[in-house]
Amino acid sequence: MKKYIAGACLAFLVMSGASIAASGARDTIEKSLREVMPDLTPSEIRPSPVAGISEVLIGPKLFYMTNDGKYLFQGSLIDIKTRTDISEQRRKAARLDAINGFGEANMIIFPAEKERHTITVFTDVDCGYCRKLHKEIDQYNSRGITVRYMLFPRSGKDTPSYYKAVTVWCADDRRDALTRSKAGEDLPRAECSNPVMTSMELGHLLGIQGTPAIVLDDGELVPGYVPAARLAHMLDSSS
Repeated sequence: MKKYIAGACLAFLVMSGASIAASGARDTIEKSLREVMPDLTPSEIRPSPVAGISEVLIGPKLFYMTNDGKYLFQGSLIDIKTRTDISEQRRKAARLDAINGFGEANMIIFPAEKERHTITVFTDVDCGYCRKLHKEIDQYNSRGITVRYMLFPRSGKDTPSYYKAVTVWCADDRRDALTRSKAGEDLPRAECSNPVMTSMELGHLLGIQGTPAIVLDDGELVPGYVPAARLAHMLDSSS
């Protein structure tokens, strides 16, 4: 019994020491970041698999910093034995958290009747391959894939594509307006409160440069158009 109590006490002291060390590193890193980026607050700081280095999430972006707060770097940690990209697993989770935090109320959703997977697509009304994907929306839905669109006019704010995106959002029937606009119909311009700029900002934070950009339901980012049958296979393989 005494040995058990001694062992438990030792384990507690080790865990407490690790917690104090992690807390100290977090405080040091936060102080260092405040000095160079006072307007940015890390979403999360936690120990990485590498001793002396912490993971730092700023929104959906993943960085690494030495625990003394002197060096920041960006890249991937690879587990050589398992050949696993540890960083990408964290990025996937961060992408999903950011997108789900954005909320479905700010998306245009084409639901599958028998949903098996949900994808999120950053789309531009004027993008050729975005239009190709949307022409096949019934094929995605018939394979159990719900498509959540986030508006991402690549040309930026106050451009024709931007105003088309806003017009689609302001329509009484957004799904119908998006379908008609992607088919080339010139809808009467409309203005209202809309999430287009916020959607664009999130896309930029996620590193999206082209459209369509598809985020799978495990958080993987797939750039470009993917036919429905192949996408369904990818989703089934990753689940």
